[in-house]
Amino acid sequence: MNIKILGTGCARCHQIEKTTKEVVKELGIEATVEEVKDIKKIVEYSILTTPGLVINEELVCAGRVPTKAEVTQFIANALTKEDNTRR
Repeated sequence: MNIKILGTGCARCHQIEKTTKEVVKELGIEATVEEVKDIKKIVEYSILTTPGLVINEELVCAGRVPTKAEVTQFIANALTKEDNTRR
């Protein structure tokens, strides 16, 4: 699983990154979590305000900091999609 945090490195971006890493660890899954700070690359995801959260190249949240429960649900949904494509 590939997870990207879109933003310039503000406190909200760091909060999403921290929460996301906690959820990944708690779920015991393998995932890369990377920060995307390049404005040109961020714009490619068609978001108007940061921070943004992208899981497996799908924008799942933008312009706000999601709760831990929301991040858990976003990751669970992505895992379900991964399972469905493998079948």
